[in-house]
Amino acid sequence: MGWLNRLMGGGLPADFPGELAPGENVIAVAGVEGGGELVVTSLGLWVPSEGGPRRVYWHLVAKAAWGDGVFELTESEESEETGEAGAVMVVVDRPPVRFRLPAPGKVPPQVRLRVDGSVRARHRHDFGAGGGAWFVQRKVPGRDGTVLQVRPDPGTDPALVEAIAGEVAAKLANPGE
Repeated sequence: MGWLNRLMGGGLPADFPGELAPGENVIAVAGVEGGGELVVTSLGLWVPSEGGPRRVYWHLVAKAAWGDGVFELTESEESEETGEAGAVMVVVDRPPVRFRLPAPGKVPPQVRLRVDGSVRARHRHDFGAGGGAWFVQRKVPGRDGTVLQVRPDPGTDPALVEAIAGEVAAKLANPGE
């Protein structure tokens, strides 16, 4: 598959310092102005960072936008503060990061395809004066099944989100009850 990727323009640069997982296939690559590459793979998007390239798995890409030669990535984060409620991941978005791509190639459409493809279902729930949250079922690369993510609006009461997320997790685990 490596020679086919190179032929189609998706080969990994020889000097790429990241370490792909076994079976992780390169789909598209674009050089970033100032150094490094965005590398689209079957498992996620590799982005340049201070400590070297790192992979953002598809189910943790909250938003990806492309315009005027700039690729903007908003990554979701699971943290100690947001934690996990049952089988539901409570996530928050990191600040967006921008990459200027002089020759984007297939990177923007391939990212779009994979992010959209990871979303199985989504539902918005408003809590009235207490805020709201998005509930999103997403496929996790390399695993069977889906994970339910809850993305609360800024300022939404974390205890309320945790309680509702726990109820949703229980209903998903026991749909007949």
